[in-house]
Amino acid sequence: MPAPPGVAYINREFVPIENAKISVLDWGFLHSDATYDVVHVWKGRFFRLDAHIDRFLESAKRIHLSLPVGRTELERILAECTARSGHDDAYVEMILTRGVSSAFSRDPRDAVNQLICFAIPFGWILKPEQREEGLLVAISDIQRIPAESVDPRVKNYHWLDFVMGLYDAFERGAGSVILKDGSGNLTEGPGFNIFVVKDGRIATPDRGVLEGITRRTVLEIAGELDIRVEQRTVSAEDLLGADEAFATSTAGGVMPVTRVNGSSVADGKMGPITKQLIETYWAKHSDPSWSVGVSEVLSR
Repeated sequence: MPAPPGVAYINREFVPIENAKISVLDWGFLHSDATYDVVHVWKGRFFRLDAHIDRFLESAKRIHLSLPVGRTELERILAECTARSGHDDAYVEMILTRGVSSAFSRDPRDAVNQLICFAIPFGWILKPEQREEGLLVAISDIQRIPAESVDPRVKNYHWLDFVMGLYDAFERGAGSVILKDGSGNLTEGPGFNIFVVKDGRIATPDRGVLEGITRRTVLEIAGELDIRVEQRTVSAEDLLGADEAFATSTAGGVMPVTRVNGSSVADGKMGPITKQLIETYWAKHSDPSWSVGVSEVLSR
């Protein structure tokens, strides 16, 4: 199957995305021993690049990985991948794997960490023309990997719980899934955080989740709009009884959730608070305090 058009940085060189290969002995492949982050470019501008790199560097530190380049060089690599790809709207990923040890040692300290970056066309969980219909999700009984086992604040590829949850959702006629924790409270979906709105107040799960950059952005925008937000436990009943609900992700921004387990959330339409957040979120993309041009990064 052909790869989407794009450019990658691997083994210290830029190559067409279809030529970006890793060793089958890389711990990232063998054990999902890696961390990554995704920043998007919209109309030639990175959105919240600093926040994404901050999280990437913190994730690497938490799992004992060492970036082989400095922060400034990483920014330039991401910008170079994007510029070479020719995409004004791009999905730009940075990955740090445990790498390979020359003797195939079982000691992770013997592996040489590897940086991989790439830029491909921007991808959507929910396209703009699908917003009125919204996301159709199911709440699965499959439990999210406990935070005590794998820290969800470290963006990772441990997705088998999500993948099995997706098959569960597909069998129930939904397009995506939300997993619960061991106490039965909602956590997150594959690549997105979840929010509920009730009586003009927003709530989002406070533990067992990736602290998404788009999630953080919504918290900050809500503060600007004087909308109260709570980070707390959120139950399935909270979602099923919400006035409106939405999900957040780099791959799509703020996305209305209109059906859960086959039932409509309220009237099954995008709510006014969700709509306001969507409009404000996309307006921020041209604000220089929130975004930076690809060409600006390359000229630093």
